[in-house]
Amino acid sequence: MSNDATNRKSGKIIVVSAPSGCGKSTIINSILDSGDPELRFSVSATNRHPRKGEVDGVHYHFMTTEEFRDAIAADEFIEWEEVYPGRFYGTLKSEIERIVDKGGNVILDIDVKGGLNVKKQYGDKAKTIFFLPPTIEELRHRLENRGTDSKEVIDERVSKAEYEISFSDRFDKRIVNDNLDKAIEQTRETIKDFINS
Repeated sequence: MSNDATNRKSGKIIVVSAPSGCGKSTIINSILDSGDPELRFSVSATNRHPRKGEVDGVHYHFMTTEEFRDAIAADEFIEWEEVYPGRFYGTLKSEIERIVDKGGNVILDIDVKGGLNVKKQYGDKAKTIFFLPPTIEELRHRLENRGTDSKEVIDERVSKAEYEISFSDRFDKRIVNDNLDKAIEQTRETIKDFINS
């Protein structure tokens, strides 16, 4: 009797990282909505409160700080990071395995250090993509135009962006989002080439 799980081709992992405000979510959603290539989105876990319109299990797995710390202690994450003081984000192992073990390709939207950790763990099974803003000034302008954060939060995000960009040369592919349609197409082609390799 054959075991379908061992005969089935395992899926691949696409890791996308970028500073806040680089259009990462817009690019990912455009590719997911088109269905080409077929990808499943990995829902990250966080201990932050949901923003207006966010749904638990769809946008994030929202956890209390205690729940998040318990999951860390139980080794339930493939990666996690304290992105800001007291603010945790992570990717549950169960979320990845649920998709990849069935032959599906999964896309992860995670922070820079988390992305590099996933690459370290999965090697050639994972492709890392980093989105860059055209300039730091343009990034600040985009964050201000969102109208969702205070000046202090924007200053913190811009400072963090400069730090994150210093890691970008360690990613498999770097894409500058100075034209959204072009960035989407570059991302789509990079992912398709990887899945078909």
